[in-house]
Amino acid sequence: MPETVTLLIEPVPADEVARDLAATMREVDAVAPALRVGELSTQRGDGVFETLAVIDGHAQETGPHLERLRNSALICDLPEPNLAQWRAAIDRAVAALPGNGEWALKLVLSRGVEHGPAPTAWLHAARANDFTAVREHGVATVTLDRGFAHDAAERAPWLLLGAKTLSYATNMAALREARRRGADDAIFVSSDGYVMEGPTSSVILRHGEVYSTPAPSGAILHGTTQQSLFEHLAATGRATAYRDIPIAELGTADAIWLVSSVRLAVGVTRLDGASVAYDAAETRAFDDYLRSPRD
Repeated sequence: MPETVTLLIEPVPADEVARDLAATMREVDAVAPALRVGELSTQRGDGVFETLAVIDGHAQETGPHLERLRNSALICDLPEPNLAQWRAAIDRAVAALPGNGEWALKLVLSRGVEHGPAPTAWLHAARANDFTAVREHGVATVTLDRGFAHDAAERAPWLLLGAKTLSYATNMAALREARRRGADDAIFVSSDGYVMEGPTSSVILRHGEVYSTPAPSGAILHGTTQQSLFEHLAATGRATAYRDIPIAELGTADAIWLVSSVRLAVGVTRLDGASVAYDAAETRAFDDYLRSPRD
């Protein structure tokens, strides 16, 4: 079976139902030319995306990821995606992948070619990186100023802060800066003193028996993995909270996790050079849950 699957997708209107969806997508070689030079996703990062985990033949959190793709498209004034079409593309890709192992499946919806008539879209699935070490041993992190206040999205919605856009240069620069400082990852903080998110993850803190994450707002991306984990915590009788979290609370937390779709849950072991309590057993329990099939 192939190690990668790449589908070019012809987007159809969101409300279209009488269509042979299989005819709207075609498989291409992942190393073959597929995009035109005028493509706005590569020229300007003008598009949105989602990345799902595929674990042992099951696409994780398909519904929440597709809903977030739709929300990102609406924020960015892109045509609303037809979720049935995207689900069909996901099903086709998963069926073509091996039934064992972990894979990263990316969905991309771009504004298309400059001056072109329609958006462009594609799916690409490839084997996920091996995150065994960081899942078992945790990560060192640094805090980095994101450069705006935690309520910036309310005052400046044109910044598109609540959308998962292709404009990830700042996120990647943050990871490089973290490594320059001797860390593995970063936690963004707002200019007015609040915890936000990681460059590619959501942040969860535990104080006593309460698990907290920054309040969902347009200034951060509402994480699908974090939401699923909070639903699991609530279902097993544990308290969760969405709230504004002052930076100082990072230093008083009994445990801190970064959670994301493909890497899953990793514990923070150091923050800005200081040791952080690391709960290995609970991290393993989180990852066992996050590996279980979830739609």
